[in-house]
Amino acid sequence: MHELAIANSIVDTVLDEAARRNLKAITAVGLRVGDLTDIVPEALEFGFSAIISNTPLQGVRLEIERVPLGGTCRACSESFDIKEMVFACPRCGSGKIKIDRGEELDIAYIEVGDD
Repeated sequence: MHELAIANSIVDTVLDEAARRNLKAITAVGLRVGDLTDIVPEALEFGFSAIISNTPLQGVRLEIERVPLGGTCRACSESFDIKEMVFACPRCGSGKIKIDRGEELDIAYIEVGDD
């Protein structure tokens, strides 16, 4: 369950950033998670909830935005979502695809409420 290690890293990063910026009332943490990361959002949310118990982040929401797998054809420059792991351009049929989204694992934002 690599989601627990990822959740732990997220918590550490958010706590470090909160200390660095003197953030007090964190209400949510937003993540961008690409489909190619093979992360199970429910497992990540579960691990995050377990780790933040009895910490300054207790009660913080984890909001996950899934980023679909997508690419750009190197032959015709068509940009498209890759469905069902078919790595072929829907316009020209080329298999020369550059993956340009779907591998993300980023903290997109830290939401802060009123003190």
